[in-house]
Amino acid sequence: MAPATLPHSARQSTLRETNLGLVLTSVCAAPEPVSRAWVAATTGMTRSTVSRLVDDLVEGGLLEEGAARLAGPGRPSIPLLPTASRVGALGLQVNAAHVAARLLNLRGEVLAESRSEPDLVGSEPGEGLKLLGTHIAELRGSAPAGMRLLGAGLAVPGVVDRAGRKLLKAPNLGWTGVDPLAETSLSDALEGIPLSLGNEANLAAHAIAQPRPGRAGEHADFVYVSGEIGIGGAIVVEGHVQTGERGFAGEIGHVTYLPDGDPCPCGSRGCLERYAGRLAMIRRAGLPEGSTLAHLRARAAEGHEGSATAVAVAGAALGVVLAGVINVVDVSTVVLGGEIGELADELSPVVQEALRTRVMAAPYMSLQVVHDEDDIGGATGAALVHLDALVSNPASFLEL
Repeated sequence: MAPATLPHSARQSTLRETNLGLVLTSVCAAPEPVSRAWVAATTGMTRSTVSRLVDDLVEGGLLEEGAARLAGPGRPSIPLLPTASRVGALGLQVNAAHVAARLLNLRGEVLAESRSEPDLVGSEPGEGLKLLGTHIAELRGSAPAGMRLLGAGLAVPGVVDRAGRKLLKAPNLGWTGVDPLAETSLSDALEGIPLSLGNEANLAAHAIAQPRPGRAGEHADFVYVSGEIGIGGAIVVEGHVQTGERGFAGEIGHVTYLPDGDPCPCGSRGCLERYAGRLAMIRRAGLPEGSTLAHLRARAAEGHEGSATAVAVAGAALGVVLAGVINVVDVSTVVLGGEIGELADELSPVVQEALRTRVMAAPYMSLQVVHDEDDIGGATGAALVHLDALVSNPASFLEL
């Protein structure tokens, strides 16, 4: 029996949806504005098909046309680029020492940012989420007139359920079983804008792997380490964050460094974050609790013995744990992000040496340790998730 076929109209509709995504992705992925002819050559579609699809995307406010330019014989070409002001997304981040919000457009540009630095260790969830609501209101007030906000992504330093709706546990905040939208202050600030949750390190890693909607970054395979009060982490393979069966993958901060070591808020002992997290380093250095890693770095440079010891212990712990991770997942790059990036110059050589001596395949791979300079990369990644969804399926936007 011959296989059943879909009606012609359904097949044509599906093809159009796919092609719209291909066209928008090709324009977003390009490092500079491109022409319709370039898109046709890149996607393999005919110029007439590309032209019709581009017209739909321009009319729908997802692409913009630049000034015509003459690049050779024939008619001038009209460069295409993603819209700068018609659509955007909010990236939000709550951590133990800061609350931040960013507004990104379809080009991946940060149009506005608002942040504060409260101490949320052991706080009630409503405290941080209410503050986040004030930052959201500020950004919405500064958004370009007529901009449609596709969604808001919230990066949190803990474990999130698979549906991306509930924070299951954030040990360093002391939050358990939190539904952010249950907080009236936050839901009122969003006014119906869809909200998704994600692990802060996973989202920061996503922003490294794909720093612009539809565009791949320099690094496609890496271990991401996010250091704040504790240590978060993510594994990225072929540009995709590996979340695991239940979304718990990448919890590098709770990999054991010393089995009988210091107790950890997670319930275990000797976890990496007890040696390389900010709070642990500050305490080991003997500095005041409110000190930053920048302050720790400065004291170590001045010859303060406790600070120098804290940095050395952190580097040793990171090196051992990260070498173990690389032996398991087989990637060659480590990215140091978040606040721990303040110590990247001091930690990188120590970690690099540990990788060289402890990674089995070190003689056959080019191991490197690099620095993510965006200290709220989780917020960027949280917004990019919503923008990426639009780029891959613009038809759903255009049909609204």
